[in-house]
Amino acid sequence: MTDSTTPLPEGVGRPDRSGGGAPAASVDYEFAKRTGRAIVNPGPQVSSDEAAAIVADLRDAAASAVAPVAETSDLRAPADAPAPLVVDRAGWISANVDSFKSMLDPVVDKLNASKKSQTNAAAAAIGGKVTGAEMGALLAFLSSKVLGQYDLAPNGTPRLLLVAPNIVATERKLQVDPTDFRRWVAMHEETHRVQFTAVPWLREHMVTRTQALAVDLAPTPEDLSRRFEQLTRNLPEVLTSGEGLAQLFATPEQKAQIAELTAVMSLLEGHADVVMDDVGPRVIPSVGEIRRRFDQRRNSAVGVDRLLRKLLGLEAKMRQYRDGAVFVRAVTDRVGRDGFNAVWSSPETLPRAAEILDPDAWVRRVHG
Repeated sequence: MTDSTTPLPEGVGRPDRSGGGAPAASVDYEFAKRTGRAIVNPGPQVSSDEAAAIVADLRDAAASAVAPVAETSDLRAPADAPAPLVVDRAGWISANVDSFKSMLDPVVDKLNASKKSQTNAAAAAIGGKVTGAEMGALLAFLSSKVLGQYDLAPNGTPRLLLVAPNIVATERKLQVDPTDFRRWVAMHEETHRVQFTAVPWLREHMVTRTQALAVDLAPTPEDLSRRFEQLTRNLPEVLTSGEGLAQLFATPEQKAQIAELTAVMSLLEGHADVVMDDVGPRVIPSVGEIRRRFDQRRNSAVGVDRLLRKLLGLEAKMRQYRDGAVFVRAVTDRVGRDGFNAVWSSPETLPRAAEILDPDAWVRRVHG
């Protein structure tokens, strides 16, 4: 939550990561961070006193969400789980570059192994900076869209990030009560923190499956010309579906894997939406008005912003909230909260792609 002259308060907005080692030859990750920080719009302009007050209020909102989320979900984070971290957009970019590096290292290894000849050091450095700049630019765009995120941090410390300038920008745009809105957002994000800390196998499951899919989707040099042809031929389909470019290049088997992973993401997002709305009326007086205006905002992207959302698959993410919430409510209506919580028992009890749209099928498979 900064302006051009006001840094975040000490200890805020710069997740500390250790990973060590030189950046992979294919991506200059440090250059990605510098690029993202250089071009990102910092967000709403505030004074240093306002910034400090906003950060303190978001920390209070996060702390106040712990008990009602635990009571409503019957999931509890371990006492030693890291507390949420309030970040600015630059801090969010840095955290996500580190996570991308951990996720993409196996992809880089695959690409390097497929090279038929060694590239000289100068060419590799230039290529790494070009790719790093692209990553930084993409994250700079995304950094203004995210209110909060549970950072899985495959090789670091996973923790919840609350993006202060985006929360403030959104509450101002929606013209809602700031205190209520911050607590409403905190309920959603605290649910994600609980999901990944109270369910000990979930983080590793998601990281492993995502890495495996990324490696499988990564093109070899021989694939590139074929993929450009696919892009030219099928781009209108991508824009219509909103599923993102990854779907364009995927084989039927890979699309099935994407669908299974998307079902789990829909569960996580829908569960968080249901919990935030169930808790809301007890502690957030204006929750009904916030939900109405927020849903209108989710569907209001236009122009270039909507085009980018379609290409990146963000349109599909909007459907995840809806489909996941319908699944959670339907299952809970049929078998109660304890019956729904069987979903967290093991990877085998997570909803499959078809089941996220057919809650009765999940109930039959898991509960008989």
